[in-house]
Amino acid sequence: MNQRGVTVWFTGLSGSGKTTITQAVAEKLRARQHQFEILDGDIVRQNLTKGLGFSKEDRDENIRRVGFVAHLLTRNGVIVLVSAISPYREIREEVRQRIGNFVEVYVNAPLDVCEQRDVKGLYQKARAGEIAKFTGIDDPYEAPLNPEIECLTGQETLEESVAKVLSKLESLDYLPTTAMLKDS
Repeated sequence: MNQRGVTVWFTGLSGSGKTTITQAVAEKLRARQHQFEILDGDIVRQNLTKGLGFSKEDRDENIRRVGFVAHLLTRNGVIVLVSAISPYREIREEVRQRIGNFVEVYVNAPLDVCEQRDVKGLYQKARAGEIAKFTGIDDPYEAPLNPEIECLTGQETLEESVAKVLSKLESLDYLPTTAMLKDS
């Protein structure tokens, strides 16, 4: 399949729904037989960026490395789904400039909703002082100013969020429209 490469960068607080939406979008891409890869922040930290901490410098380096891999894949025609908190605007913009074909998805959920969804208990540990520099608690999250897509996961269904992502990728000519798929 001849397809344009693109990096779809899902950013948001821990528990906002980044991984859930990423996995659901991946299922749709798989069904349409597109080439894609997922770079999930948690998995990347276990493998590619093991040893980096959570200082601003280490977080920026983590995102640079993820961005480097995403750039390599994107320029080779792969759709790259990146799911990473990536809390700082400046480094997200740096990665956007490097990659070029870049779609930012702000997975927006209020902090209280993210805390309710927190299956790992990370927010509770952060509030108890057991985790320092936790994004959204004692370290800032800088929301995107002009994301191509905003998924309001505290208000919309997973299906609505996925539809927003796929529709935008179609409108930007990274995916054929579903109407074209039905006609062929």
